[in-house]
Amino acid sequence: MKRVLLGLLFLAGSFGAKAQAVNEVKVNVLNTLVLASVELGYEHFIDHNQSIGANFNINDRFSYHAEKKSRNQKFKTNSLAVNYNYYFGGKDDANGSGYVLTPFMKYRFGDFEETKWNDVNNEAYMDKVDMNSFIFGMGFGYKWALGDSFTINPFANIARNFSSEVNDRFSAIEFNAGVNIGYRF
Repeated sequence: MKRVLLGLLFLAGSFGAKAQAVNEVKVNVLNTLVLASVELGYEHFIDHNQSIGANFNINDRFSYHAEKKSRNQKFKTNSLAVNYNYYFGGKDDANGSGYVLTPFMKYRFGDFEETKWNDVNNEAYMDKVDMNSFIFGMGFGYKWALGDSFTINPFANIARNFSSEVNDRFSAIEFNAGVNIGYRF
C-alpha cells in the first residue's frame, strides 16, 4: 500500500510540475508613446518554446498612417488578435527567450472619418470608411526573459488586409512594429 501511495504521489508531483503553466501579460509601450494606441496582450505557454496569445488594441491605427494635426481625420477603431508564437535560437529556449515567429489573425472594427471640402458646393462633408476587416499576418522579433518575471520583446509585423473598402482608401499591406514589456506569472 505504501508503494502505491508513493507511486501516486510521485506521479502527481510529475504532472504538477508539467502542469505549472507560464502566463504572460504585456503592453506595447512603443505604440502607446508614438501613436497613443494601447495594445494589451496575454500569452499562455503550451510548451517551453511555443505559446498562444491574444491582443486587444484600443485606438488601433492603420499601420503608421499619420493623422493630420487638424481635426479633419480621425481613427475610431479597435481590434482583437489571436496568435501563435514559436521561439527558437535563444541561449535558453526553456524560458521562452530567443527569436520568435508569430503568425496571427486580427479583426479590426470601427470607422475612419475624414472631413473633405467639396469645391462645387463650397461646403465640407464627412467621408467615412468602414474599417471592419480580417487581417492575417506574420510577425518576427526577439524576446529577452529577465529572470522568471519580466520580458522585453521588440518586434515587427507585416499583414494583409481583406476588406475591399479599406483597401480602396489604404494599402492592402500593413506594417507594424513595437516593443512589448511583459510580466510572467
